[in-house]
Amino acid sequence: MGDRRLLMGVIMKTYQDLEIYQMAHRLAVEIHRMSFTELPRWEHPEEARQVRRSAKSVAANIVEGFGRRRYKAEFLRFLVYAHASCDETIEHLRLLRDTGSLAAERAEALIQEYEVLSRKLYQFIEGVRRTHRPAL
Repeated sequence: MGDRRLLMGVIMKTYQDLEIYQMAHRLAVEIHRMSFTELPRWEHPEEARQVRRSAKSVAANIVEGFGRRRYKAEFLRFLVYAHASCDETIEHLRLLRDTGSLAAERAEALIQEYEVLSRKLYQFIEGVRRTHRPAL
């Protein structure tokens, strides 16, 4: 099987094979674009930067954790960071919605996607806790 690894019953070659990574990356790109095209100028120095940072942190922590997957505790630590950044992104989106800086419908759609990602991350973390066996 070359350099492929079995993780939670799924054969993976890279972090890009993870559904949670694919979703986090897609949403980070969407947040990045939204922050420049849909938010008012006055949000750019503060809240726009914060929502971009937290959204990108979800994907980045999944990647870093995957790179450390040989060490279960390290893998879990970065997955927990990703989960926390996901929840932080939800809060930033709620703030943008509640302050009127982002259209309520748009904010709700993004919040719903991040809530799905949050649940998937939680399930993945629990699966790693239960079944992770590092490849030698």
